[in-house]
Amino acid sequence: MSSSDKTRAFLEIAPQFKLGHLETESFHPKTQDLSNLVRRDIKAAHKLLQDIDQDALILLRDKGDALWGLSLVIQDTLAKGHKVFMCGCGATGRLSLVLETLFRQKFGPSDQVLSFMAGGDYALIKSVESFEDKSFYGERQLIELGFGPDDLLIASSEGGETPFVIGAVQKAAISSSRKPYFLYCNPDELLMPIIRSKEVLEENNIVKVNLTVGPMAISGSTRMQASTVLMLGIGVGLLYQHRDAEEFHNFFFEFLDRLSSTDYSCMAPFTLLETNLYKNQKYLNYITDSHLAISILTDTTERSPTFSLKGFENLLDQNESHALAYLFLPEAQTSDLAWERLLWRSPRPVEWVELNGKISLRPILGFDISKRGMEYRSSKIPTQDFSISYSNAQVTFSCGPHTEIFSWGEDPLFNHLMIKMLLNSHSTLIMGLLGRYEGNVMTWVRPSNNKLIDRAARYILQVLKQNNKNPSYEEVIFKIYDNIELSHENESIVMKVVEHFNNSPG
Repeated sequence: MSSSDKTRAFLEIAPQFKLGHLETESFHPKTQDLSNLVRRDIKAAHKLLQDIDQDALILLRDKGDALWGLSLVIQDTLAKGHKVFMCGCGATGRLSLVLETLFRQKFGPSDQVLSFMAGGDYALIKSVESFEDKSFYGERQLIELGFGPDDLLIASSEGGETPFVIGAVQKAAISSSRKPYFLYCNPDELLMPIIRSKEVLEENNIVKVNLTVGPMAISGSTRMQASTVLMLGIGVGLLYQHRDAEEFHNFFFEFLDRLSSTDYSCMAPFTLLETNLYKNQKYLNYITDSHLAISILTDTTERSPTFSLKGFENLLDQNESHALAYLFLPEAQTSDLAWERLLWRSPRPVEWVELNGKISLRPILGFDISKRGMEYRSSKIPTQDFSISYSNAQVTFSCGPHTEIFSWGEDPLFNHLMIKMLLNSHSTLIMGLLGRYEGNVMTWVRPSNNKLIDRAARYILQVLKQNNKNPSYEEVIFKIYDNIELSHENESIVMKVVEHFNNSPG
């Protein structure tokens, strides 16, 4: 299909993907100058991102009753020998996989908790084009994993409008005696004009849990506050048992308080060091162990679509370009062993005939995160190691001359949430220092699905309006599709289209 045909096809459905009115897509008033602040005072920038995380955690305090209800259903499902499934796309898919991994870490090998994301385990590292936009793919992955008549599905969508997730939760609603849960982060009244969201919100056989926490620190970057509260909200029900509501609420409030006690500014030396490595054409190897790997992997892989970075190199591609950062588990000698250590289970690929093996097991293992993969990468390019390790109830960050030790205790959910928030702040500010957003506008977003194509168009129109240029939405969409065909991973389609219109007469 030509770019013109793809453009026309998108414009036919565009009204259902115009999401600029949603809170998760809006611009946070506190971070309008973030790209400049990080250059002036990096510690202040870290503190600002911590303040926004804390604001989100404060809002979550009012959701305790709904999360206690979810906890009761999860524990009842498991106690009766049935299964809990979790699903999402992108960041919510990754947090679902993280939570399954933490369940296995805490309770041992089990098939009672199963998670999946759009595109299967391959998508943990690289999003699979078109999966997120197809509701029937969500249905199909759910059923093929063995979802049964007494099983529970917990589906999360940061925006509350993801077709893949909606397809899965609607299928679960008619396939199980247990009502599925749908967790999301936008006000209901803003979602009602979106037909697919309206169908879920009005469906009595689906339990809705609204975890709205306002705009993201970077516009639309739901890998930050939205995915944090979703991971926390599901995790406190999945990984703990409580005698009654009072005990649950006491635990929940104390957990939230502890999450606010670590000063993010301690990350400033690491942020400056990593930024300078990249500016000097060097690369980073994140080195970790099986206890922490999946959350570190999540942050490093999510940098790619958010900021149009080169994604993890796959050894099957025979491509000489390399990701700025990669994750390795040197405790594992081979890729298959490393993936089992990462997930605490064997990988679950999507092996559909029509996909021609593109996201099957072999391409997954092509992302070699083992000791062998680390040695191969370091033989090709100049690398610096950044170690994040767990031992004796402590997490240690170490890179170059800098070391920071966090005595957070043994609770895996707490440790992973803290690592997530610190690395989200760290990687976001690195990208600010490298010029990958303006103010708090994600100008390097990769338009890889319908939601992101609309997001890119809105950002382009916003920048052009400041330059007294006013092309139509349709004209911008045509130019985006033209550039999707021509652009590489490490290019800003948003800024290329802006440049085109700035150089056009009129």
